[in-house]
Amino acid sequence: MTKTIKPEYLAKVKLLTKEETERLLSRMGGKLDRRLEKNKLSREEALARQLELEDEQLQEWRKMMRVLKEKEEAKEAKKEAKKEAKKEEKAKIAKKSKAPLKSKAPLKSKAPVKSKAPLKPKASMKAKVEPGK
Repeated sequence: MTKTIKPEYLAKVKLLTKEETERLLSRMGGKLDRRLEKNKLSREEALARQLELEDEQLQEWRKMMRVLKEKEEAKEAKKEAKKEAKKEEKAKIAKKSKAPLKSKAPLKSKAPVKSKAPLKPKASMKAKVEPGK
């Protein structure tokens, strides 16, 4: 914390409502609270320092969230790149497997096939259905 209080925060404190002032006092902790109790700081100065501290913490939080968001976006981009690479690889494999088959020479020579003698037709066995009693 800085020793001097910035005038912009003192101006903000003067614009606070009673309810906002009470909420700010309730969030105050540590050294500021003890200094206020020992009357080393006026109420306005303590509130101004608390506002300044909260603004600093908010800026740090926003910076951290920005960094985390960038990391998450980079991670997502990496996943998308992997998916695209897999799709391209599958497309290449599919393209290679679809090569024309007519260009291949036949493996077996065509020899005359002996025809088999026709089979005798089997007598069909029809089940006789007796009328039910």
